[in-house]
Amino acid sequence: MSSNTPLNHYLHCSQSTPLTRFWQTQGATSFSAKDFILPLFVLNDDNALEPCPSFPGINRMGLSHLIEYLRKLVDIGLSSVLLFPSLDSKTKTLSISTNSELNPLLRVASKLKSIFPDLCLIADVCLCTFNETGHCCLLDPNGRIDNRRSVELLTQISIEYAKAGFDIIAPSDMMDNRVESIRIALSTAGFSHISIMSYSAKFESCFYGPFRDAAGSAPQFGDRKCYQLPPGSRGLALRAVERDIQQGASMVMVKPAMTYLDIVQSISTHYPNVPIAVYQVSGEYTMLIESAKSGAFDLKRVVIETLTSFKRSGASIIITYFTPHILEWLKNGQL
Repeated sequence: MSSNTPLNHYLHCSQSTPLTRFWQTQGATSFSAKDFILPLFVLNDDNALEPCPSFPGINRMGLSHLIEYLRKLVDIGLSSVLLFPSLDSKTKTLSISTNSELNPLLRVASKLKSIFPDLCLIADVCLCTFNETGHCCLLDPNGRIDNRRSVELLTQISIEYAKAGFDIIAPSDMMDNRVESIRIALSTAGFSHISIMSYSAKFESCFYGPFRDAAGSAPQFGDRKCYQLPPGSRGLALRAVERDIQQGASMVMVKPAMTYLDIVQSISTHYPNVPIAVYQVSGEYTMLIESAKSGAFDLKRVVIETLTSFKRSGASIIITYFTPHILEWLKNGQL
């Protein structure tokens, strides 16, 4: 293929698996188990199981517990998982990111594929979990974003995930032009069939707290306002989405979900041919769980209301920690 071919002309990666073909063709307001992606936190110790105190009902899991947990969910329709590495803060180093023995995602992918061959594996790609600073990027000596070096490392990690057996690469770092670099590298390395689900409209938000505890990814200083989008930035969000689509993203994502449905609607209007994912993030999940516990509302009813609003605004893929509940409701004809 010519080097001058536009990157958004790579279409095979959007139809290389049954699930990605489904995402490209469905858009109804009804719900299917295939609509939902379950985020999970993976530990390097195969036998470890660690609860997350600020994240009710969510555990970090080693491979043995992960297999046991997934087996029950696959049996009732789970089709896709989004995996995040979780590391001991004392051992974090960027070199772990491409080390097949120390990066939990590189260790578990082939085993999960051998046991669950039809389960779509999505790898979150970011530096925050491995970076001693907790930032999603590398910084130069002046403390500014070193975009070039960051993208180079993110691309290397993506290739290692593709080699390990992941079906979809999901860069969440928000570095400029990382989708282009990853798409070209995947194609060059023989992985043109791998999809990219880009965190295109990822906003700087208060709703990420429990996740950062679970993944050990809180920044050690400063904040992420220079690379995550300002909450009021509709125009910047649409520019980021347009760029990522042009650079070869197979799907785009809005994160958080509940407070940014106008952004989802705008993307759906401007880019009706591209599947949109929403990520109902840790703070949104925890807020609903705790409110339901206090008696403010019925959990199932409020979750279904949020899911309906996601679909109504134009999202066709929903990433949520409520996925196990949703699969049970679907199985029982309650959704």
